[in-house]
Amino acid sequence: MDYEQFVTLVEQDLEVGREPAERAIRATLQTLAERIAQGEARDLAEELPDELGPWVATTTPAERFDVDEFLRRLAEREGVEVPEAERHARAVFAVLGQAVSRKQLHDLAAELPKDYAPLLPVGPQVEVLSPATFLQRVADRAAVHEDDARRATEAVLETLAERIAGGEVDDLIARLPVELHEPLKRGRERSGEKSTRMSLDEFVEHVAERAGVSTEQARDYVRAVLKTLREAVGDDEFFDVAAQLPSEYDQVLAVR
Repeated sequence: MDYEQFVTLVEQDLEVGREPAERAIRATLQTLAERIAQGEARDLAEELPDELGPWVATTTPAERFDVDEFLRRLAEREGVEVPEAERHARAVFAVLGQAVSRKQLHDLAAELPKDYAPLLPVGPQVEVLSPATFLQRVADRAAVHEDDARRATEAVLETLAERIAGGEVDDLIARLPVELHEPLKRGRERSGEKSTRMSLDEFVEHVAERAGVSTEQARDYVRAVLKTLREAVGDDEFFDVAAQLPSEYDQVLAVR
């Protein structure tokens, strides 16, 4: 793939002109160069069009930052909001996946932690729902407005991350849009990455308190978010989550 093809594919994916496409490519590769080792950056540059080499070149050791910091840096470089930066990063990585070898993609993915998976053109074969799509589905199912759907989603995900093991939370993070990572991380941190025992009633009460609604409304929130979560992460991953919950949760999971 030559430079013109690379830029054109990003333009088409983002539905933008040449200049913003080039800006997105440059910012994404420069930020990636800060995150990966010098040797990996050099190997990647060798498989990319010559014009892109300087943007991925690095002379400093890899900085260990998570995907949230990656997107913050990318957004700052581009002068856009973080959700827009996430969309741009996905588009650039998608084209990157066509431009370099499978081995190079594997090596790149191996350098990055699980929370980068939603951006990369490799990984679990489950389409990552956009934050807007996720929230709209929750809103439709809970019969609420988008702002309420966001509060519901954050409350349920944070509580779920407290209830299940830290490793399972990491697996969810790898399947969900970056905008939804923060409540999962809060819950994981609060529980010390260990499963916190709580009955279904206690789970619903936590959600009600976090979302500022009645327990009856919170129960509807739990059903709506978990059903959407299942669609977002796929049946296999969702069943791994369900396996950590006692049978009384069946009434909100509907998986057994």
